[in-house]
Amino acid sequence: MNILSIGNSFSCDAQRYLHGIAKADGFALHTFNLDIGGCSLSQHYRNMLSEQDAYALEMNGENTNFKVSLKEALLSRDWDIITVQQVSHQAPDYDTYQPYLNKLAEYIRLCAPKAKLALHQTWAYEQGSYRLTAELGYGDYKEMLCDIVKSYQTAAQHMSADYIIPSGEVFGAMIENGIERVHRDTFHASLGLGRYALGLIWYKILTGNDVSENTFCDFDEAVSAEQIVIAKKCVQKVANRYRV
Repeated sequence: MNILSIGNSFSCDAQRYLHGIAKADGFALHTFNLDIGGCSLSQHYRNMLSEQDAYALEMNGENTNFKVSLKEALLSRDWDIITVQQVSHQAPDYDTYQPYLNKLAEYIRLCAPKAKLALHQTWAYEQGSYRLTAELGYGDYKEMLCDIVKSYQTAAQHMSADYIIPSGEVFGAMIENGIERVHRDTFHASLGLGRYALGLIWYKILTGNDVSENTFCDFDEAVSAEQIVIAKKCVQKVANRYRV
């Protein structure tokens, strides 16, 4: 399976361990990420029009030091899954998605007609953080998450997405199950547990494979055995909402 993400640092977080998680299962899965930090759907759309080599290319969670255009990436191989996402601070507001999202989806289908399209649902900022309260005006992370979930559901309907990858809901479930920190800087995923949970939900949603016995444990930051159990349970619980 070949997965391409048209994303930013949040898709970097999500793909960091995904290849390794699949490899631990003996499942052939390769990930490619088009990264511009803080890139929004409107910027992806402008990059589509310009055809400039604007993106840093990551492969299997590692930087390749190559720069590519969106068109070049889309035409470079037969993709099984292509993911798109809104930049995190605009994710709660669906008005920021269009008309860019539908134009991108149309272009992706033109360039990669065999690929299935997935929306990568981003996550809420850390409770009490400056970005959550002062910048976005939320009193509670659950309010931000609720708006994000609604926006991605609307987006999926309007672009006829094949999947929603519910990363934000997994983070919410982990917090509800006693995990105090899933962020590293109040908005990006933590280098160990946060990125691990993201990899698990991507793997579960996109392959349908069970994660309960997955043995991957090559983390950049320590993750305890107890945290692994909680992450797997939360992933399965959230995936069940999406009938996977």
